[in-house]
Amino acid sequence: MVTVAILTYNGEVYLEQILREVSAQDVAGDIEVLVIDSGSTDSTLDIVGRFPNVKLHEIPNSEFGHGKTRNLAAQLGTGEYIAFLTHDAIPVSREWLRELLAPFEFDESIVAVMGKQIPRRGCFPLLKYEINGVFAGFGPDFGTSIFYKDQFVQSEGVLNAISFYSDVNSAARRDFLVNTLPYRDVRYAEDQLFGKDLIEAGYKKAYAGRAAVEHSNDLTRDEYRRRIFDETVGLRQIGFPIPVLSEKGQIRLTLRGIAGDTVRILRDGDFGWKRKLYWLALNPTYQIVKWKSYRASTLVDLGDAEAVKSGSLEHSRKSR
Repeated sequence: MVTVAILTYNGEVYLEQILREVSAQDVAGDIEVLVIDSGSTDSTLDIVGRFPNVKLHEIPNSEFGHGKTRNLAAQLGTGEYIAFLTHDAIPVSREWLRELLAPFEFDESIVAVMGKQIPRRGCFPLLKYEINGVFAGFGPDFGTSIFYKDQFVQSEGVLNAISFYSDVNSAARRDFLVNTLPYRDVRYAEDQLFGKDLIEAGYKKAYAGRAAVEHSNDLTRDEYRRRIFDETVGLRQIGFPIPVLSEKGQIRLTLRGIAGDTVRILRDGDFGWKRKLYWLALNPTYQIVKWKSYRASTLVDLGDAEAVKSGSLEHSRKSR
């Protein structure tokens, strides 16, 4: 049996489609679907109620933590494996779960698997190209890539590259999470820290390109600014070496990003000419916002809780 755990908070937009796709998976054995909701005020709970086979566990919003709530899911689940989906990640095929679990059967030392993410059609170009680039770097869709630490991993940069992990679409051996190496209870970037912890402990993780979900955050430009701040500050808080970005560096990266995206937009077959003109005008503002926020996140004092909160998307959503 496998437990599919979906963590929800006001997830009404995509949740019904996710639950339908999970229920239709072509996989050997039983699927236990567990939803952990942290205080939704929209129709999330009504949607869950339309699926009688889904187990619902509710927690107050104040008790939610990216790491500790995933640990809770592992404790509540009964499957040999636990697959995680966020409430906006939609499996793109009925083979998603089978492909996500396949690496575990290949090698017993593989304890965690990360699947692919495909950006939604309406995703703004900067984010679309970032997502495509990140996951293309982990290996081809026709195979499975395995990552581990050996004598050739001699720099922090290489270690961070091979330990990259996203739990938007992922799976782990449940016993490993419960009894060996759980997620750490950190404010942000719990998945990155989990990936690094397991690699440094001598375990292996895999990337399964055929286990794909449709996922890209539906963000306004201001929300994207705050997300960049959260991601970078989160990495700093868990010890990743993020150097201060100078104003000159900010300008250089902004101009380089605009130039690169301009070429990609012009070549992008998903866009008609009107949409290309639209994004050629608008997408540069996302690059400006990105690198301005990134620089701010490298300069903020991590000991100044109010400064960290003021730039945080996570905090602004919890404060609503």
